[in-house]
Amino acid sequence: MNLWRIKPVDQLFQESSREKLPKAMGPLDLVALGVGAVIGTGIFVLTGVAAAEYAGPGVTISFILSGIGAGLAALVYAELASMVPVAGSAYTFAYASLGEMVAWVIGWNLILEYLVAAGAVAIGWSSYLSDLLRSAGIVLPRALTAGPLGGGVINLPAVLIVALLTTLTITGTRHSAEVNRVIVAIKIAVILLFLVLGFSHVNAANWRPFTPFGLIGVAHGAAIIFFAYVGFDAVATAAEEVRDPRRDLPLGIIGTILIATVLYVAVALALTGMVHYSTLNNPSPVATALLSLGIRWASGVVSLGALAGLTSVLLVDIYAQSRIFFAMARDGLLPTAFHRLHPRYQTPHVALGVVGGAIALIGGFLPIDIVAQLANIGTLTAFIIVSIGVLVLRKTRPDLKRPFRVPGYPYIPILAAAFSAYLASNLPPLTWVRFVVWMAIGLIVYFSYGATHSQLAQEPFPLAGLPKLARKPWLKRRKP
Repeated sequence: MNLWRIKPVDQLFQESSREKLPKAMGPLDLVALGVGAVIGTGIFVLTGVAAAEYAGPGVTISFILSGIGAGLAALVYAELASMVPVAGSAYTFAYASLGEMVAWVIGWNLILEYLVAAGAVAIGWSSYLSDLLRSAGIVLPRALTAGPLGGGVINLPAVLIVALLTTLTITGTRHSAEVNRVIVAIKIAVILLFLVLGFSHVNAANWRPFTPFGLIGVAHGAAIIFFAYVGFDAVATAAEEVRDPRRDLPLGIIGTILIATVLYVAVALALTGMVHYSTLNNPSPVATALLSLGIRWASGVVSLGALAGLTSVLLVDIYAQSRIFFAMARDGLLPTAFHRLHPRYQTPHVALGVVGGAIALIGGFLPIDIVAQLANIGTLTAFIIVSIGVLVLRKTRPDLKRPFRVPGYPYIPILAAAFSAYLASNLPPLTWVRFVVWMAIGLIVYFSYGATHSQLAQEPFPLAGLPKLARKPWLKRRKP
């Protein structure tokens, strides 16, 4: 059994060209997809926590540092996405550079990332909806807003929003992209409204001292809020449904990071200028700051923005996870049913149904504290391996066309991998324990199904598609 068999890029192109996924997305759709995934309630929550506990007003510098770290990974993704515009994101990149076993590990980690993150988002969506309805005098019973472990029966709003968005994504990429653009527009409008209100009530005295915890505090704040940028990699999962992927994918990935960084920095600057940073250590710092200034309708505005943000994140998570299932099933590592397209809408409806069902179960029956921590480690693992994949493909496939090339090679990919490894090492020990358990389950699935059903396992020489200049001497077959 060859665990390190590599899928030639030429073969990836041939397989993707046979698919009937509609080319329905342009650069604006990709940026909306990325912004929809990245900017959620983190902009309303993490800013205050990081300012109060770690960085003070210097949290604005923390967001810039985190944006640089995310930008390093974004540049790596942009090169691979423009070079291998095939569904699957980091999973596909790893298959083309580091081999099947590494690709499986990445794919399995991405399943963890998107399913768990989407489940947590669905729970948060239900909580914000309940708060919004409560402010209007409508109180939902506890039995219908929490799972059994949270003192209820089922978190019904979480289940319903997952079912609605899953149905939407099944009806076509064009429809879901249009709805996502509208939701993202609402979210950004709410953020811009807050910025107008915030900067009109700034007291410059609140910015002094700007770094009360020193530069170390600023660095710690950057590590905490880095996860506000997680999600831009979802853009790469749309590769096969983009009209001009070699041009538009880098624009979508890099544009997402730039827009997110500008909005995060602006919100941090406005928030810490409105009130003293020490008052921001609470679950809703933005609403607290607005209420302290006498703007009573703040709660409704923040809840509306949070709902829009969570809806777009959930929509993108469902979409991205289904495309990873689609790519893995096409390679034979998962059952072929996940690769089946709807006869009318030409979407992977089976994969979407399974993804939506799993997320609904997580959101409907588990508490948020169990599921929230697991997504980050899967993302960071993907970042590390994708960064290594760029280094490997530059050596093994120098002949491939690269419409976008990582500047500062090889230092940028090395820095991206090192930064992600540093953040992963600072995650709680319990997160690592759960990660090891998840990986053990994944290896059992791989060796019991994926390794034997893999398409490459059926080929006599899996590397035959590679040109001679890309083969290492030890990979060549010996002459008889």
